[in-house]
Amino acid sequence: MKNEPFQKVQGQLRELLSRLPDAPVSSNFTARVLQAVELEESRGSRRRVFEWNWRGFFQRITVGATVAVVAAVALQMHEHSLARREMAKDVAMVASQQAPSVEALNNFDAIQRMSQTERPDAELIALASDMK
Repeated sequence: MKNEPFQKVQGQLRELLSRLPDAPVSSNFTARVLQAVELEESRGSRRRVFEWNWRGFFQRITVGATVAVVAAVALQMHEHSLARREMAKDVAMVASQQAPSVEALNNFDAIQRMSQTERPDAELIALASDMK
């Protein structure tokens, strides 16, 4: 097998390491090791705060811009849909109304002039202001 020489060397290494005497360590060795690990982790996190992750920054900007564009297009499509609905309602209302008679259309100019108000009389306004 391919792993037999590797396993043989590994077994010999284990045997040699087991012959070594145990190194004297202090009673608080575990606590000191854990404290050193925590210190190293906090140093690493402090470094990451001050380092810019440009790749992540650009990814976030790209995702944000994509979301904004999709939202803007969706909003525009929604407003266009509402405008089309309003136009359809208006067309349906006009279609349901009866068309004016031909006589009314012949006299349209006269009817339009009747609905217009006259201009205010400047002389009358001047007399009214003199009376005060």
